[in-house]
Amino acid sequence: MLLDVKNLTVNFTIKDGMVHAVENVSLQLDEGETLGLVGESGCGKTTLGYAITQLLPDNARIIGGKVMFKGKDILTPSIKKNGSLEGYQAEIRSLRWNEISMIFQGAMNAFNPVYTIGDQIDEAIRIHKDVTKEESLERIKELYDLVGIPSDRINNYPHEYSGGMRQRAMIAMALVHNPSLIIADEPTTALDVIMQRRILSEMNKIQKKFDTAMVIITHDVSVVANTADKIAVMYAGMIMEQGKIGDVFKRTSNPYTEALFAGFPNLRGERKELMSIPGDPPSLVNPPSGCHFHPRCRYAKSICQEQDPPIQQMETGQLSQCHFAKELQAGTLRREVR
Repeated sequence: MLLDVKNLTVNFTIKDGMVHAVENVSLQLDEGETLGLVGESGCGKTTLGYAITQLLPDNARIIGGKVMFKGKDILTPSIKKNGSLEGYQAEIRSLRWNEISMIFQGAMNAFNPVYTIGDQIDEAIRIHKDVTKEESLERIKELYDLVGIPSDRINNYPHEYSGGMRQRAMIAMALVHNPSLIIADEPTTALDVIMQRRILSEMNKIQKKFDTAMVIITHDVSVVANTADKIAVMYAGMIMEQGKIGDVFKRTSNPYTEALFAGFPNLRGERKELMSIPGDPPSLVNPPSGCHFHPRCRYAKSICQEQDPPIQQMETGQLSQCHFAKELQAGTLRREVR
């Protein structure tokens, strides 16, 4: 097991109270696997990625849980008594870029605008490895060739790159030390569909070449449909359903997953009218009682408002956090009339 997140809970302290950003989340990832972490904006996906890499802001609090990487708990040693993270941890710093890399959302904002792209990738290389400037440059040229950027663009500034080039440069930076795990936060946001397909294809080739595991964080189900091995569907800080990509897509067992998938067209399956999820995501300062999705769920019953849903394992293998997961998968769950 490469990555094993166990019952992770992350809150943020704000003047209005506590933001329950991640609640009791567990997920696993083997070497070379791809996990698609999907859900609406603001559901906690990026917070989960930042918790794994320990890049959370100062007002974050780890309430419980562990992050096991290659069998070792890398999170607990960094937690202070009040739940915040240590400002400097030599062990986690040695893992970043070497073993765990992150492709940040919005490459334009992730790169420092006053330094060239080459200088920033050079820093990521030389801060972790004792190499000369010339050796570092050769490595950057290899990475640029890998992601399809001409080497004569190494000394350009971020604003001199197109959106697609910046995204590919960010991928190159994440690969500097051939990490075991890459967390890609919205890697294709704001790109046109042609560039999106190209970026995803390049990431897939790189992953196969280096046997790298990957977590792709996105709100777009179509991004992970043909690229991920497993999928975890997140809503209001909780994992509503997770399992192998084929099992979850073909035999959905959670109302939120069903509603999320209904909003995306399927070019190969049965033609259906696209549906939107009614209402808005809940406040994470004061989330609803019971199942967080019940105010928007068309199947919700009184038990959904009163009791937290259990995590059930389906015959198909996936896990679903819903009182009526088995009935929904079997097709016997009926919509409530309101």
